[in-house]
Amino acid sequence: MTPLLSSFSLTDIASYLVCFILLLILLEQISYLAKKGSIPGPSFVVPFLGNAIPLVRNPTSFWDLQSSLAKSTPLGFSANYIIGNFIVFIRDTELSHKVFANVRPDAFHLVGHPFGKKLFGEHNLIYMMGQEHKNLRRRIAPNFTPKALSTYTALQQIIILDHLKSWVAKARAHTDSIPLRILARDMNLDTSQTVFVGPYLGLKARERFERDYFLFNVGLMKLPFDFPGTAFRNARLAVDRLIETLATCTEMSKARMQKGEEPSCLIDYWMQETLREIQEAKLTGEPAAPFSTDAEIGGYLFDFLFAAQDASTSSLLWAVALLDSHPEVLAKVRAEVAGVWSPESDELITAEMLREMKYTQAVAREVVRFRPPATLVPHIAAERFALTESYTIPKGTIVFPSAFESSFQGFSEPERFDPERFSEERQEDQVFKRNFLAFGAGPHQCVGQRYALNHLVLFIALFATLIDFKRDRTDGCDEIAYVPTICPRDDCRVFLSQRCTRYPSFPAVEDLVK
Repeated sequence: MTPLLSSFSLTDIASYLVCFILLLILLEQISYLAKKGSIPGPSFVVPFLGNAIPLVRNPTSFWDLQSSLAKSTPLGFSANYIIGNFIVFIRDTELSHKVFANVRPDAFHLVGHPFGKKLFGEHNLIYMMGQEHKNLRRRIAPNFTPKALSTYTALQQIIILDHLKSWVAKARAHTDSIPLRILARDMNLDTSQTVFVGPYLGLKARERFERDYFLFNVGLMKLPFDFPGTAFRNARLAVDRLIETLATCTEMSKARMQKGEEPSCLIDYWMQETLREIQEAKLTGEPAAPFSTDAEIGGYLFDFLFAAQDASTSSLLWAVALLDSHPEVLAKVRAEVAGVWSPESDELITAEMLREMKYTQAVAREVVRFRPPATLVPHIAAERFALTESYTIPKGTIVFPSAFESSFQGFSEPERFDPERFSEERQEDQVFKRNFLAFGAGPHQCVGQRYALNHLVLFIALFATLIDFKRDRTDGCDEIAYVPTICPRDDCRVFLSQRCTRYPSFPAVEDLVK
């Protein structure tokens, strides 16, 4: 009897367990359908996982499907379900603006990265809002004045030139084409280090910095298993070390600016203004100026560094791909740059020369419109939010306004790569300003967008002038890949050779950042 009773009990338990699982699945489906309401989206989702597997396998197809669903009704948005999270994809530009404009404690919180708070900390710029966020942005503004940007452009083009020369040397050593993605990312990291903290990061510190930033990049793409030896733990510890290094750079900059020396990098411009605020607070007996400690500023510098990396790399790669596929655009860029600047002059491209490169600037803006690096800007709904008269977003929903979709609305022939749309005659950047969301909108709009565009213009001008290049075209090479910003699927493989008679002889970085 005992074995039979035992067997019966196990069967009973198994039946109860199956019933419990089926009940959970049913409740999950009911919850999803209740949140979805009448908006377009799957009628059934895979239990527990939702559509996570299609998203991981082919992000491009997944988001294309969401776009098609959003287009299928006048609503302009669609729904889906990913590992326990109800999501809303927003295609409509005005609804995207509605989300961007309502980043506040009782509406939407910018997410940035699914596990960002664990990696970056609660006080990252991404997660700040309200008056505190406004106060910090006001203190960051002096870092991007025309004078400061002029200082940065000199450093940017020196580093771009050094890397372009190494790319051509690498290409000479290979009979096959070379992929540019990692090379461009390394160039951007070198540029960011030099522009942001200039002379305060020595050679050994740079090597450590680059190792830690590599660990951080690896951890970004992993699940948040925070145990010793895991990629996520290594990334989190690397972020702590990176911030500590940047805090030390901040301390060194304060000491130098205290002596009244001229700024030579971003942290110098920042500390020049911060020291003035600290001094004013001392004279009036007020509390110490906020956002002024070395540790705080080190953290914000890391935010800048992170923002400047993958997005900029994406734009540089698409610039190369699009110039190759549009030879008439490349010819116009080369003619315009040649009329303003010559490699044989050995002069750095000045801010005035940059202003004269109106067509090249239009090309840069069109690259960013046509292939916005961060195609989606995830937010989470802190409370229920009335998105339209007929639909209220449930609390906890992850909302994805699409900068990519907005870029293909409003503009004339939006599917066509056409830099002329940004000319003084057509001025589509003003006519369709609300559709140009590559740098976001609202209180969290990118504070460094002028710096980012200058970097892209300088790269296009130097790359087109100094180098002959040809894409190694294969089927689907220009299809979009998410890494996590978008880039050509083949990592932009190219054949490179030197075009100019000789490279310009620019001053060394050390001559400018002393």
